[in-house]
Parts: sequence; structure tokens; C-alpha cells
Amino acid sequence: MKSLVDELTSTSEAESSHLVMETDQKPQTLYRCKRCRRIVASQGNVVRHEQGKGESCFKWSKRSDPSKTDKKPECSSIFVEPMKWMQTVEDGHVEEKLWCLGCKARLGSFNWAGMQCSCGAWVNPAFQLHKSRIDESTC
Repeated sequence: MKSLVDELTSTSEAESSHLVMETDQKPQTLYRCKRCRRIVASQGNVVRHEQGKGESCFKWSKRSDPSKTDKKPECSSIFVEPMKWMQTVEDGHVEEKLWCLGCKARLGSFNWAGMQCSCGAWVNPAFQLHKSRIDESTC
């Protein structure tokens, strides 16, 4: 039986050049702590969610300007899968804040039961990183 290492090393040059071309075409987005620039997530870790209805999801009787109803709400956070650097997740907490390992800055929070995004969508489980606390860069 071939091991995974043998399979990876036995790829043809055409296949490997094809893989390089794919990575060249799609730059990877990295998310870093704004304070210490430590990488906290990549585009591959982001969990997508369907856009919610905005303000109307938060309070049913909220009075808002009817002209703003056609405007799509924008998410103020990204949701990621649980990662090894999230110490409070490793400790077994159900909900807690997420702190940067490098500088101990608060980056977001998590809740295994889920939480509501600023766009109104419910994300379950939720590992939320606030966009105001992280920088987005492509490499």
C-alpha cells in the first residue's frame, strides 16, 4: 500500500505545475491581529453564512428608514472554524472571548450554541473574529 508521502512525491511534473498555477491564480487571504501582526486565520478557515435580513432580525418593532431596506447589511465579523490557538476552546469552555496568543488582545468571541452576526444571520457554532480587530492581507 502506498503512503501519502509516496503519492505526493510521485506526482508528475505536469500535475505539480498545474497545482502551482492554481495557487498563483488565487492569492490566499490571511487574517492577522492588528496589534502584533500574528496570523490568526486564513481564507480556508472562514465559515461562510447566508446573509441575514439586517436590522429587522434584531427587533421586530424597530422603526427604521424604509429607504434603507433595499441596502444589504454588511457583516462586521468573520466566522472561522475552531483552531488550535484558541486556548479557551481547548480548555473546554462553552462560550468565552478569543484572545491573541501573541499580545493578548481581544479578537472576538465564541459560543458553541451559536450567535447572531451583525447582518442578522444565526451562525452555529460561532467562532467570531471582529474585522475591526484584524487586518486582511493577500499573499
